[in-house]
Amino acid sequence: MNIILFGAPGAGKGTQANFLINEFGLIQISTGDMLRDSVKRKTKLGKQVENIMANGELVPDDIIFLLINERLKNKDIKNGFIFDGFPRNLKQAQKLDEIMNDMSMHLDFVFHIDVDEKILTSRIENRAKQEKVIRKDDTSAVLIERLKVYNRDTKPVLDHYFNQNILNVIDGMGTIDEVSSNISRLINKDLKVD
Repeated sequence: MNIILFGAPGAGKGTQANFLINEFGLIQISTGDMLRDSVKRKTKLGKQVENIMANGELVPDDIIFLLINERLKNKDIKNGFIFDGFPRNLKQAQKLDEIMNDMSMHLDFVFHIDVDEKILTSRIENRAKQEKVIRKDDTSAVLIERLKVYNRDTKPVLDHYFNQNILNVIDGMGTIDEVSSNISRLINKDLKVD
């Protein structure tokens, strides 16, 4: 089972990805985590993208696809995977379709965690307080920029998956458990049909 999780920054994608990993035995593929890991390890790629990420800008597609292409070849994803925060624009969604088709893979579910953007700022600030290591991209100013980028570039991707009949909109304003339960119910309902 292959899944994409969408939602504005701070919508709870990472939390729901963890739920899906534990519940269904999936592997999380987070381009953000892969990029942050590269920055932390001070790789050539990490040095190249550090300032881009710190400013809340998007990393160029060619770099992202190098990461994705290699990651999808790993055997650990045989039971399925979750993309968290990817694809971020229509061009990436179309390229991901191509890569997955070439590898005889398909997407089973696309979930959009729909939240009130005004509440996101407080979520991001709370996350920054709770984490020992504060992410450079967890400030109000960067969040506002990331929301603009999300609304401009990423929201159109939802139509792409709606047209493929795999988009599911989840109310992200409930508790974490309510959101998880809604996602799980949709998956289990679909699995019973097969």
